[in-house]
Amino acid sequence: MAHEKNHDYHILNPSVWPFLGAVAGFVMLFGAVLWFHDNGPWMFLVGFVGVLYVMFGWWSDVVEESRVGDHTPVVRIGLRYGFIMFIMSEVMFFAAWFWSFFKHALYPMGDQSPGIDGVWPPVGIETFDPWHLPLINTLILLCSGAAATWAHHALVHENNREDMKWGLIIAIALGALFTAFQIYEYSHAAFGFSGNIYGANFFMATGFHGAHVVIGTIFLFVCLMRLYRGHFSPEKHVGFEAAAWYWHFVDVVWLFLFAAIYIWGG
Repeated sequence: MAHEKNHDYHILNPSVWPFLGAVAGFVMLFGAVLWFHDNGPWMFLVGFVGVLYVMFGWWSDVVEESRVGDHTPVVRIGLRYGFIMFIMSEVMFFAAWFWSFFKHALYPMGDQSPGIDGVWPPVGIETFDPWHLPLINTLILLCSGAAATWAHHALVHENNREDMKWGLIIAIALGALFTAFQIYEYSHAAFGFSGNIYGANFFMATGFHGAHVVIGTIFLFVCLMRLYRGHFSPEKHVGFEAAAWYWHFVDVVWLFLFAAIYIWGG
């Protein structure tokens, strides 16, 4: 009775994951610096594999904590707040790329003085037509977000696991199709990453968004696998809720990218 739990908080057991995550992150960063100095990507890849291993192990522990009942209502609120703050940090991350793009678009650097001789896009840059493949990709991603919303509604309001399954399958398939079209678009770009500020801004903004699409697709796929294992209920589904929030964030960022970079910036 002296050790009986009389609160709603989950006291974590000692874990090696934070230490391993720090080591793997350092190895990956140091390896990236070596790679930039033409020393090969091997240390970077070792660190990257380490980071993936830590992510898998740590989140597996979190899932198990939920399965054994450690995620009380108070703990679930904390998890939601934590993920909301993560999304806010992602918003600021993309704000930096938009800032860079708008700065160079509004004050392009010419041969002699900014804003006078400069033009945007720079001379020689042939931009993408926003009303072809970029528009198709926009519709694909919006439909994927609608499918994820369907899956969420099926679970929370109807406890319909079959509809949730098909909503996730459609969302994942459309996310993968978006990535395939984005790779196709990159392969047909008339400009490169280096040598011009337009290409650097374009590929950094849309490339990081593409990376988030891949991560979000994996996130939804993990939720689908957990659904097949009997996880999630209308009352307890923080993992899936986080995946849905992340996917809608990816949708919204793409709408801003489409409007700002493809339409206005082109």
